[in-house]
Amino acid sequence: MADTSKEEDQSMAMKHLQLQRSLKWLDDVTNGIIGYELESRSLAGLQVIEARTGFLRCNFIVPLLASDINGNWHVGAIATIIDNVGGAAIYSTGHYLKVTVNFNITYYSTAKVQDEVEIEAKVKGNKGKLTSMAVEVRNKSNGGQLIASATQWTAANDYRSPKPQSRAKL
Repeated sequence: MADTSKEEDQSMAMKHLQLQRSLKWLDDVTNGIIGYELESRSLAGLQVIEARTGFLRCNFIVPLLASDINGNWHVGAIATIIDNVGGAAIYSTGHYLKVTVNFNITYYSTAKVQDEVEIEAKVKGNKGKLTSMAVEVRNKSNGGQLIASATQWTAANDYRSPKPQSRAKL
């Protein structure tokens, strides 16, 4: 009986550690420590408000740098934030990042510069080396209107694990 409790404690500690690793990875990408400048610009100001294994909820104020000429949140910046928040949710369930093999986004509306949005990512399931995830982006500034929804399939690929490196520029 004591062995089972000890194993459960170790399992919970490992899950917590992996969640912390995924949050650090997302923070490092957001702050330009790893990844590309385009990612850090698109994610500038992202705040994680709830995190569990396989689940992330973030708040974000749309910055001017992530807008198009009409003052709308640029669809490429939306895709970048969906990919990275979803990637962090997936990373929280395993010991390495995974490679995207299928990524579908449906856009319903947009947000303006300085609108507050919420991004929610959930891991839906695992099958072998594949993981599926869904993300919803809602505009909190106008009552939670759906901006975009996405589904993503990823595959295990050990060589993609993050390693400290200098900032790559496009």
